[in-house]
Amino acid sequence: MIPYGRQDIQLADIDAVLEVLHSDFLTQGPMVPRFEQAVADKVGARHALAANSATSALHIACLALGLGECDWLWTTPITFVASANCGLYCGASVDFVDIDPRTYNLCPKALEAKLEQAEQEGRLPKVVVAVHLCGQPCDMAVIHALSQRYGFRIIEDASHAIGGKYRGNYIGSGHYSDITVFSFHPVKIITTAEGGMVLTNDGALASRMNLLRSHGVTRDPELMTHEADGPWYYQQIELGFNYRMTELQAALGVSQLERLDDYVSRRNALAERYDVLLAEFPVTTPWQHSNSYSGRHLYVIRLTLDAISLSHCQVFEALRAYGIGVNLHYIPVHTQPYYKQLGFQPGDFPEAERYYAEAISLPLYPTMSEDQQDQVVAALKAALELS
Repeated sequence: MIPYGRQDIQLADIDAVLEVLHSDFLTQGPMVPRFEQAVADKVGARHALAANSATSALHIACLALGLGECDWLWTTPITFVASANCGLYCGASVDFVDIDPRTYNLCPKALEAKLEQAEQEGRLPKVVVAVHLCGQPCDMAVIHALSQRYGFRIIEDASHAIGGKYRGNYIGSGHYSDITVFSFHPVKIITTAEGGMVLTNDGALASRMNLLRSHGVTRDPELMTHEADGPWYYQQIELGFNYRMTELQAALGVSQLERLDDYVSRRNALAERYDVLLAEFPVTTPWQHSNSYSGRHLYVIRLTLDAISLSHCQVFEALRAYGIGVNLHYIPVHTQPYYKQLGFQPGDFPEAERYYAEAISLPLYPTMSEDQQDQVVAALKAALELS
């Protein structure tokens, strides 16, 4: 089976983890801050804080921005559920903005129209989570301009996008957002096994997220309510969480980060080769905006269903039967049973639902060979009954 994604673990990664295993620190030591600084330096952010998952990172990002009861978080319906759940964790309400039919990201025009209506109704969002689906960044300049007009804060959910660029700057630099979140899950562009990171240029936000990821506990005398009782002393000044990354994960991340640009370059080369090989197929290949350089975490095609004799599900199952580990990213969040209980219904976001009815994620990962890619294309040809 050719998987849709696969981590690349090399000897340097193993050696880095073994070095930590032989050291004095397995949880909190020098490697976590080293990884944080390396990522911050790479993307051009002032502050970076590692977490045990991107979901945890999204949660503390929302809390740091003051999201709570009576507030609204808006995001896209085409994302993993964590992009919306992070708002619910804070007691806020969640709503969605339909997707752009070309990029499949949150649509700026739909966002502007929804903001105009929400302003009249007195229910503007406090936070908008802009998800860079497949690694292609949202139109952040437009979203940022809208944030200045309507007063909301921006989180970039860049779980798919480390190593990508928007308008010449690395995603994560924070030019158009308050906080950016990366994921280091094994199928992502680089991995720490599980793990995530929050990045910001705001020192106050960084300080708050640092507290929240570690039980709300501090040893900083400037943050304490009174002078320390002794050198052992700490205070809990927030209700925080255990969202910390381990030294083992960070060591793997430091090693993987050295190959980030090579990984993203290879993903783009494979994606461009798919574009050529699939040019005559009854599918829509991913459109790329000229002002962006995608991390290419996923390669999503959309079936032209009226031009083929099989259903969406039949094509998917046929590819699996041929040994191609395709997947579907994602089921629209508003159609999930939990969100239906909150009042969402099919038909609420029609562009997202059209996407879901046609989308299939083909295998794409940096160690994928051209022979394997040819197998994927041959299987898709057979599945579409083009042979």
